[in-house]
Amino acid sequence: MREKLIQLDHIDASIRIFDPDVDLEEVKPKPIPPRGQAGPGEMVRNVLTVLRKASAPMTSQEVTLGLMTLRSMNIADKVLVRTVSKRVIACLRNHRNKGTLVSQETPGQMLLWEIKR
Repeated sequence: MREKLIQLDHIDASIRIFDPDVDLEEVKPKPIPPRGQAGPGEMVRNVLTVLRKASAPMTSQEVTLGLMTLRSMNIADKVLVRTVSKRVIACLRNHRNKGTLVSQETPGQMLLWEIKR
């Protein structure tokens, strides 16, 4: 901890070289993004990657688990799986509406997703 404080003091001193009148107390820390948050366009790219690699149409749950595996996320964390699943389903529906993806209903009322060919 002491070493980290010393490093912060060095950073403060470096900033003061360029702006001696800076009030470092006004500098706010950046918020940490929520777990599993994807950057702009990352969700779509990953969903499409999972679907491209699939040999057959996939359920949204299979797409979710494939995406989480691709991003090295913990698939044993049920809360995280549920969160990512909601985002995947929204992404799938959005791109079905755009015409990029198609879905077909199964007898069990599940949807199977694939890239429109």
